[in-house]
Amino acid sequence: MYAVVSRPGPVEADILDELGSGVPPFEVKRRGAAGVALRILQGGSGPPLVLLHGRGHAASSWLPLLPALARTHRVIAVDLPGFGHSAWPPFPARAPEDITEGSTGSCTPGEAPEDARGDVEEALRFFVEPVEALLCDLGLDEAPLVGHSLGGFCALEIALRRRARPRWLGLLAPMGLGPEMSALGRAYFLLGPERAAGRAASALFSLAGARAASPTARRLDALHAELAAVSDGRRDAARAFRVLAPALGPVPHRRERLQEIDAEVVLLWGEHDALLPAPLGIAAAAMLPRATLHVMRRGHAPHHEAPDEVLQRLAPMLAR
Repeated sequence: MYAVVSRPGPVEADILDELGSGVPPFEVKRRGAAGVALRILQGGSGPPLVLLHGRGHAASSWLPLLPALARTHRVIAVDLPGFGHSAWPPFPARAPEDITEGSTGSCTPGEAPEDARGDVEEALRFFVEPVEALLCDLGLDEAPLVGHSLGGFCALEIALRRRARPRWLGLLAPMGLGPEMSALGRAYFLLGPERAAGRAASALFSLAGARAASPTARRLDALHAELAAVSDGRRDAARAFRVLAPALGPVPHRRERLQEIDAEVVLLWGEHDALLPAPLGIAAAAMLPRATLHVMRRGHAPHHEAPDEVLQRLAPMLAR
């Protein structure tokens, strides 16, 4: 069992205290899955709903949505392997700089050199397999998945692997839908939020488009700076992610397999997303058999910028 012993910093501790004393209350749990100890944040009752955060975030990053969702659902927000306070398995792939040049980065067999495809598949397994095992172990294999960015790619991959069969997917600016990523986004991820936190902690999401300068936004900025400043740097998770977001060439994706997704999909995309351009969502919506696309006047994290609007867009699926 891969385990990590860590405690929330003061910003996250305050958020967890607030959620723990809310109505309904949330509680922090730890659960082993596929040999990895994962931290989950759970609250509410009713049909289950699983939330998967983006790169460098944590279950607590869903703060703007959690109280409202927990009034109608049993919400399970998961710290992805290597992020938040979840453990992580070793990542044995080659250094990212060795695979960016000369490979297409596509996940589709026949498009990328075999060794590059292997690294991509290994990177996906790094994040997906423990979460997939958790879903099956907890009887959540049919629970809807809502994922942001990297978490959206994980939700997509779980649906494609078919060990779990989520009833529907809510994908917020997800990775994995096509080969494009902005040069600004690549530079940000090449630097790494872990290093960026020490230089511009309060502006960690400055690449994510214009955000309202609200107390919640400032609180989330502080949370993500705190999460990114962990002492061990979560190097394996960072290396695995770099395979999925290379500095050069097409970004790994599942575009050619989108027609295999039989679950209903709600896509939420920010018109001003500075990392993943909105046309990715437009193209994907045309390929997915059962998809609804909402383009919002937001950036890369619409659930942080406009949580009420996100809840409104998800409401028809949440009511089922």
